[in-house]
Amino acid sequence: MTLALRRLALFALFAALAGARAFGQDVDRSEDFFRLFLGDLRAEAEEARTSGRKGVVVMYHFEACPYCARMRREVLSRQDVQDWYRREFVAVAIDTRGSQPITGFDGRALPENDYARAVSVHRTPTFDFYDVDGKPLYRHSGGIYNPAEFIRLGQFVADGAYRAQSFTDYLRTPQKKER
Repeated sequence: MTLALRRLALFALFAALAGARAFGQDVDRSEDFFRLFLGDLRAEAEEARTSGRKGVVVMYHFEACPYCARMRREVLSRQDVQDWYRREFVAVAIDTRGSQPITGFDGRALPENDYARAVSVHRTPTFDFYDVDGKPLYRHSGGIYNPAEFIRLGQFVADGAYRAQSFTDYLRTPQKKER
């Protein structure tokens, strides 16, 4: 095979791979939902405060969790969900089986798995919402596979509705029109 043919074959291979990636159904953009997390929840809350957001949302997950995978694939990978949550919260992920050190809002450092146990996470995915001072606001255990409903969960917390009603009741109320 001549050098020109080898180059052409290599170019065709790279083009095919790039095309498959661009048009593939299994491209997962859910990592875009979470910010780079260095393990200090206090720093994340301070980022939320200085950027004018409502607080921090933590997703507890683990790699082989099928419900977490479905959330990532069907909800967290969507641009509208990412845009809404980025506007209102700092979003981070904690692996319930991981070993990265996590510094909690109380200043105590534990590996991810121990931290998840210490805050009583018993199923995945679990979403914990905290205000900018690290005060727990609301916990939702289990997946929400409807993107609009997941945004409503965030609105439920951001609007403070969690103080007066259940999330189920909140979902039954008419949604406010965005300006």
